[in-house]
Amino acid sequence: MKDSGIDWIGKIPDEWIVSKAKTILHNKTVKNHPNAEVLSLYRDLGVVPKNSRDDNHNVTSEDTSSYKFVQKGELVLNKMKTWQGSLAVSNYEGIVSPAYYVCEFINNEIDKNYIHYLLRNKMYAQEFERLSTGLRVGQWDLSIEDFLNTLIIYPPSKSEQTRIANFLDEKCAQIDSIIEESKKSIEEYKAWKQSVIFEAVTGKNLSCKKKNSGIEWISEIPETWEVRALKTIFRIFSGTTPKSDIIEYWDGDVNWVTPADFKTEDVYVENGKRNISENGFSDCSLELIPINSLIFSKRAPIGKVCINRNEMCTNQGCLACVKKINLSIKFFYYLLSSLTEYFEVLGSGTTFKEISLTSFSDFKVLFPPLSEQESIVKFLDAKCAQIDSLISEKQSLIQDLAEYKKSLIFEAVTGKRRV
Repeated sequence: MKDSGIDWIGKIPDEWIVSKAKTILHNKTVKNHPNAEVLSLYRDLGVVPKNSRDDNHNVTSEDTSSYKFVQKGELVLNKMKTWQGSLAVSNYEGIVSPAYYVCEFINNEIDKNYIHYLLRNKMYAQEFERLSTGLRVGQWDLSIEDFLNTLIIYPPSKSEQTRIANFLDEKCAQIDSIIEESKKSIEEYKAWKQSVIFEAVTGKNLSCKKKNSGIEWISEIPETWEVRALKTIFRIFSGTTPKSDIIEYWDGDVNWVTPADFKTEDVYVENGKRNISENGFSDCSLELIPINSLIFSKRAPIGKVCINRNEMCTNQGCLACVKKINLSIKFFYYLLSSLTEYFEVLGSGTTFKEISLTSFSDFKVLFPPLSEQESIVKFLDAKCAQIDSLISEKQSLIQDLAEYKKSLIFEAVTGKRRV
């Protein structure tokens, strides 16, 4: 092994070559292929036809005559996101945004798939980040000159390059397959969890005398349970957003949350990303939500729910549910979190769907005796913890496999693992 002369790569096999990328790649710009298939570049998928994946961020121009033409086997780079691993050898012919670089291979003794793995590995991503410049955080540009002057390494024999690439094809496919199966398992666990919650909070898992609920989507319920509108058990109100251009309304000591401050799987929320001041709170006639109340997102998206651990107020995208009678707040957290699809039906709007205060307040829910609410919560806490543990195990496995895959690629393309 010899020193590569590249700090972030370290030692490589004695016979391996170190040279600049421009010795094997040439930047090309071919335009005026407006009828060619539009391609997109993703960190996870590489170069793929744009229609094969929903893309709300990269809108295709009506006039694509300025788009760059890509042939199969050419390297495509997103100059603003190369440092995030957004570069790949294309298996498709088509056109890409003018913001991309397209490089053709000029050395026939180079296996393109090997270079694909080499330049997409984690150490090169860090080097591209170092070389990228700009004022806007996260949108730095990598110049084509800096890219082509980047040092690359490869075995002198194309057959060895191909052997490494084939090895990585096989091993990465195996890893990706396990990751995909793990992701499917996670979705199945989540669906199971939602089913368990719904069965419990609607009493369908109880063997007892039942009665007609009068609610079509629930049908029969335990005889001792009641059906009540949410407004009869909660005091419900919305919040607002202080004017952003009034500086003194912001960055104070009053907790203020929006739907973006809690995720679907969150049970509790303690604070938001931004606080408001006492002036913002009083001038906008906001109301503090008592601890241990429910906060419900009425838009973007409809149906997320959590319990607040601190006093806080919200923006207009949330509804606060403060209990008016004695009840288990955790039971109603479970209940409302299981009814998202029914709340979404009540949403309306053209820009985005939103459930109104009136529709939400009039929504009818089940109200078991308090002792049964507490019993159901105890059961669900234990069952959900069990399912969450299974989900966590799968998530850890995915993370470990992703890290192993990165390390495997780095070791193979730097000769530290001989294949």
